[in-house]
Amino acid sequence: MNWTQAGFDLSGQHVLYTDLAGNILALTTVWLAIRRTIWTWPVQLAGSVLLFAASVQAHLTGSALKQVMFGVLAVYGWVRWTRGTKDGGTLPVRPGSAAERLTLVAVMVAATAAVAWFFSVTGWSWAPLPDAYIFVGSAIATYAQGRALIDFWWIWVAVDLVGVPLAFQSGLVVSGVVYGIFFVMVLLGFREWRRQYGRRLEVVTT
Repeated sequence: MNWTQAGFDLSGQHVLYTDLAGNILALTTVWLAIRRTIWTWPVQLAGSVLLFAASVQAHLTGSALKQVMFGVLAVYGWVRWTRGTKDGGTLPVRPGSAAERLTLVAVMVAATAAVAWFFSVTGWSWAPLPDAYIFVGSAIATYAQGRALIDFWWIWVAVDLVGVPLAFQSGLVVSGVVYGIFFVMVLLGFREWRRQYGRRLEVVTT
């Protein structure tokens, strides 16, 4: 058995250590994002490597590609947030404009359809549409997070609603549980970012 297969049995399910450790880092990433700290991104990068290994072991090609995408976007977010806090201040968050929101939704719909078709014709996923939806939604949410848009929290809500049942069906028990915890943390994150944005507006208008 190689290291990607190592794990333990829980209630009749084999839990991979890579899945467990990767999801612990993923939860940590959300907690750090709520606090708007630059450490969000290196932790996400490390978690992506572990979850990539877990996804490959579970034969979830779409999920594995999603982790590659997370790694690339973690670097993007790292650079963006470093620039946004280069003077030692806190990250300035804001809601997306109407044009930005429309663009995000349009890209999500079109890209989900295209990726689902690709997964279907290549046989890379046993659930092409939900796998594509999670893949594209995760990419858009992470991109919006990198731009410090408050709206990224709601995109994660939409992703979690599909991600929880799909993870359990795929046998990734830890991922399924973590998606559920994500849902609660995402709601808390949205509230906190809205609060910070409101405080910034008060300072600007006084």
